[in-house]
Parts: sequence; structure tokens; C-alpha cells
Amino acid sequence: MTLNLPELVRGVAEDGPIFSTPGGALFNEDCIDFLERVTDASVDTVFADPPFNLGKVYGPHVDDELTPSQYLEWSEEWLDHCVRVLKPGGSLFVYNLPRWNMLFGAHLMKRGLEFRHWIAISMKAGLPIARKLYPAHYSLLYFSNGRPDTFNRIRTPIEICRHCGGEIKDYGGHRAAMNPDGVNLTDVWTDIPPVRHRKFKSKKRSANQLSTKLLERVIHLSTVDGDIVLDPFGGSGTTFDVAEKHGRHWLGSEIENCDAIIERLETEDLHQHSNDDWVEQAGPVAA
Repeated sequence: MTLNLPELVRGVAEDGPIFSTPGGALFNEDCIDFLERVTDASVDTVFADPPFNLGKVYGPHVDDELTPSQYLEWSEEWLDHCVRVLKPGGSLFVYNLPRWNMLFGAHLMKRGLEFRHWIAISMKAGLPIARKLYPAHYSLLYFSNGRPDTFNRIRTPIEICRHCGGEIKDYGGHRAAMNPDGVNLTDVWTDIPPVRHRKFKSKKRSANQLSTKLLERVIHLSTVDGDIVLDPFGGSGTTFDVAEKHGRHWLGSEIENCDAIIERLETEDLHQHSNDDWVEQAGPVAA
């Protein structure tokens, strides 16, 4: 099924996408300008990975060094739009530092969304900080607009000890009672690899890029074939690439480096991270 852009995004005839496929469309514009054009209650899942306000250089159109109050004001504006475009029963995921996601979560609860999980994604990407614990995880907020329409069960393989090759028995020790498809997915994800090797990274984008495994898990958890996934911070195009490969429609924007996203979707030169998740396609949640 082809994405019906005129129903989803206002003004497409005058200002259409910079790139599109039968299943998705990418707009080269500011995230808030783009979100303002998206129709109310039209999207099944939103995934947002905004700049973290760490002073990184993304390009001339992105200011990643705002004051805390400016950053929060800007973030609440795009979050409000994400809430508006989400269908009843839809899911919203926000990937950020715990410092910001703590405040974003409070804002989303005030907006009436239902808190489902704070997912800790283990990632030792920085150096220890004086007088603080070593920061070793990013936060992935998971909210839904009321009862989620889709929640597909995911199981992960039992971890194997890299020294002895045996199973790591942190599942209670009841091996005979274990599901042969693996362990229920938890809210602590220790198996998301950083994107460091050049075979996974676009040469046209020096900024951070996300693992395909992270987006596969988000998309498999919250959508079924044909659902619409929106990402207002396209980045290197990981969300769009994963959605395209797994039969979901996609919609999004990026103000810098659209060429990297287009190259990724057209050439398929970048590798995917391996993923042994087992997914039960449960589909819509019963009332």
C-alpha cells in the first residue's frame, strides 16, 4: 500500500518531500515546521532522537548549545506536536540523556499520555565525570496514547558466558521451564551495539548514528505491517531504513544531511547490526 501523503501532510502539492518511496517520505525542513503540517491523530508510532544539547556541531541549521530553559521550551514544543499527531492507541519513544528525559516524561504525563517504561540502554560512550557516577546508559522513554493498540512480545536469546560458553543463569535457574524462544525482553537493554565501525556509518554524516537493532526493536514492539512510523529527527535515516525493510510506512524530516539519508535508502550500502530477537506478531491488543 502506498503512503497517502496529501492526507498526512498539509501543503504537499506546494512543498513536497525531498525524497520518497512508495512507503515513505522525507522532508528537508525544521522538525517543528514539519510537525505543524502533519495531520492530527495520523501516526501509529513516533520515535524521536533529538540533539542532546551537548554543543555538538551538526551543521549551520542546528544550535546544540541552548540554555537549559531554551532547550526545554523547544523540546516541549516538538513533544506537544508528537502527542497531537499520535493516533489513539499509538506509541511514542524518546531517546535522550536521563537528565532531559526525566523532564520530558513529566511533561508527557501532564499532556495525558500513559507512561509505560523507562528503558535503560547500556552505553559506555563517554569518560568518567568528577564527583559523579560513571554514566553508562541512555534513556528511552516509552509512552502510549491510552491503551496501546499494538504490543508485540519480544524475546531475547539467553546470554552465553564468553569464557566458558555456558548459559548465564540470571533467569531464575528454572531451565526446564524456560520458553525455547528466549527470555522476555526487559526494560534494561545491554545488547544494543554502538555504531562505530565504518560499515555501519554513513561517510556523509560525522554525528552520532543509531544502531539498526535499536530501531528494529522499537518498530517490532509497537507496530504491525503497514503502520506509519514518524521520526522528526531523521539523522542518518536509521528509522526510515528499518521501517522500509520491515514493511512499515515511514514519515519524517531532517534539516541537515538529507543526502546521507537518501544515499542510505537508495544504495543499501550500510550493514545492519545482527539481531536474534524473537518477535511474536500479536497484533492489535484486545479491548
